[in-house]
Amino acid sequence: MTLILFLVALAGLLFVLRRESGAKPAIGVMVVVGVVSLFMASGWLALLLFVGAGITAAAGLPQFRINWLTPRVFAMFKKVAPKVSETEKVALEAGTVGWDGELFTGRPDWHNLLINRHTGLSEAEQSFVDNQCTQAISMCNAWDVAVERADLPKDLWDLLKKEKFFGMIIPEEYGGLGFSAKAQTAVLQKLAGNEMLMVTVGVPNSLGPGELLVKYGTEEQKKHYLPRLADGREIPCFGLTGPRAGSDATSLPDTGIVCKQEVDGKEVLGIRLNFEKRWITLAPVATVVGLAFRMFDPDGLLGDTEDYGITCALIPRDTDGMEIGRRHCPIGTPFMNGPIKGKDVFIPLDYIIGGQEMAGQGWRMLVECLSVGRCITLPSGAAGGAAYAVGTAGGFTRVRRQFNTPVADMEGVQAPLARIAAKTYITLAAVNHTANMIDKGEKPAVPSAILKYHLTEFSRDVLTDAMDVHGGKAVTLGPRNYLGIGYSGSAVSITVEGANIMTRSLMIFGQGAIRCHPYVLKELAAKDNDDLKAFDEAFFGHAGLIFGNAARAFTQALSIGKADVPFDSASRKYAQALARFSSAFGLCADAAMTTLGGELKMRELISARLGDMLSNLYLASMVLKNWHETQPVEGEKELMQYSLTFLLHRTEQALDEFLQNLPNRPVAMALRLITLPLGCRWDAPHDDLARKLARSISTDTPIRHKLMAGVWTTDGEGAVENPVARYNGLLKDYDKAEQLYRKVNKAYAKGELPMTALHPEERFEAALSAGIYSKEEADFMRQYEAVVLDMLTVDDFPFDEFARDKGTLIDHNPA
Repeated sequence: MTLILFLVALAGLLFVLRRESGAKPAIGVMVVVGVVSLFMASGWLALLLFVGAGITAAAGLPQFRINWLTPRVFAMFKKVAPKVSETEKVALEAGTVGWDGELFTGRPDWHNLLINRHTGLSEAEQSFVDNQCTQAISMCNAWDVAVERADLPKDLWDLLKKEKFFGMIIPEEYGGLGFSAKAQTAVLQKLAGNEMLMVTVGVPNSLGPGELLVKYGTEEQKKHYLPRLADGREIPCFGLTGPRAGSDATSLPDTGIVCKQEVDGKEVLGIRLNFEKRWITLAPVATVVGLAFRMFDPDGLLGDTEDYGITCALIPRDTDGMEIGRRHCPIGTPFMNGPIKGKDVFIPLDYIIGGQEMAGQGWRMLVECLSVGRCITLPSGAAGGAAYAVGTAGGFTRVRRQFNTPVADMEGVQAPLARIAAKTYITLAAVNHTANMIDKGEKPAVPSAILKYHLTEFSRDVLTDAMDVHGGKAVTLGPRNYLGIGYSGSAVSITVEGANIMTRSLMIFGQGAIRCHPYVLKELAAKDNDDLKAFDEAFFGHAGLIFGNAARAFTQALSIGKADVPFDSASRKYAQALARFSSAFGLCADAAMTTLGGELKMRELISARLGDMLSNLYLASMVLKNWHETQPVEGEKELMQYSLTFLLHRTEQALDEFLQNLPNRPVAMALRLITLPLGCRWDAPHDDLARKLARSISTDTPIRHKLMAGVWTTDGEGAVENPVARYNGLLKDYDKAEQLYRKVNKAYAKGELPMTALHPEERFEAALSAGIYSKEEADFMRQYEAVVLDMLTVDDFPFDEFARDKGTLIDHNPA
């Protein structure tokens, strides 16, 4: 009887804790079971329950704890709570909290995610993507722009300016296109078939003068610059990074000293700048430079403030003392990128973006804009590049035959094809639905870091797998190689806008732990304001969350009381697993912050694994949302299942590694018992799913077309051939061609064709002569194989083609 009553009490407490019902129901459970135990079973169990009820009453009821317990906890909290610098405060306050905050609660409310459906593009936006974007991408060949020109063609530059590609974020009232975030990402996905083109269009529409002027510029600045930026009369760049300031942009040593200088015979109050910037995209061709610098007023010309902090200004290219025009050579595609230097460059105060009152507000301006820009430019390029890889890798592996079979039917090739399909599917869902959140008013700071890190890493993985399945076709550069240059340039997106190593280990969880947590920011604010009542509410609410997450993580890991989720039977189990891991993540996050305190900042690998858990849960949520609100096509169910299995496997793996490495071993063991009581249960996706996915993207299927819906799949619009369109044409005829391949190979194996007919073309002719092929079949196979051979062919060049200094050539074969 004692054991039964103990289990009843435990079940009752778990039920109450799971629902975070508060102290009173928990006290009620312990008192009731304690009374029953006192009369029917064990006095010791009753005593234990009564003591528990007393402790819970003392800690859980505000009227009891506020006068004696809370002040003591508050005093201790003030001593151990990490100090948040002003720079960190600005970053934490930038952006908004949305679904990422739900994941921190451990009990995500799916209604908050699903209520904002992706409504698609406006008619004008879709027309721009279908027409102007198609025209632009059809003018680009990777070899031509990267090697022959090291620039875009002049006709393309003219088109970009005429059609206002550089003005997507500029409102229509100032001459721009005024596109939604969804439209911007659709444009960049379409243009991602060429990295130089995507970067050239993406950067002016991301963090830079255009966005800063729209949000912070004076009306005079807006009226002057925005129309000129929109139509390309002005080409912008933004100088932030330099030799000593990369990912740590706040450490920039570039200075602006407030001073007076005579200009055209008049004394002008302004700023004398000294700076050195590197890696500035579009700098070689820019006509106006946005510049971030540290502003000082040592002589008090503006007031009592001496160090204003980071400030942003706009400087015309021809300003005296500024050196601009030289180029860096980015790996892969040499898009316009270079250094900018300035020695005693004098600018008037009204060059500051937003005017003098915005002096020192540069860091806030940058982080607020970055929360949106990082969600769009690089993630969109990653999504578009991955979709193009689906088209080329799937097509190539189907028409490339070895051992008398398409290589796409070989399991060694099917594994990377499946990874390409799944990572493309995840990437498209994440970038499209996060863009939709931006259009609904969110400024997703933490998701922007998640997307920047994971989607650019996925892009690199996809391109690596695509290179592998192409073999010699992709490693031989030239005009026919549609993959190699983009693959070489994938490292650029890994590095810029916050290096991925730093983003993973410092930013995703480091920012999210305070910004997205339901209570931590409130606790820190209460500390700063010395507000005992606010701290009491936040701290004990936080304690209730911890116990609630522990109860949910434990019971759901045992498949007891699975979360109620609004998804269909095909996806429900994944959503329930996500809810379970959300509770586990929330519990582990609190355990790490409690046991490590301020040291957590320095334990970057711990932070990184917590960030991995959060990231995979976020990406899985986007896949579920995409599945929920779009019409699935044939083959998409398997792709959804593979993708979610992959993400949940990674979530559990990150949880396991976190528990292995948490320094406080007793806490780590307790967490493992709660979160993984049955061990790791989510395996990597099964080979059967991989085989299905490989076939689905290497044949003419609805899911292949859905994955490529946002990229350039047609041909004939420009002077450049589209390899995706050519592969699509081959796949449409593949079933017929495959039957005829088998017929001729079977005849050859039986000795019905000459032994010397080793080439496919020779066998076709022999089959026609022997009556095995009809004339129509022979004509079809001649044409089909001619296109296949053309797609398999690689380039070659004259011996001296690659030597820049022809005088250094060696005659290796003298007469």
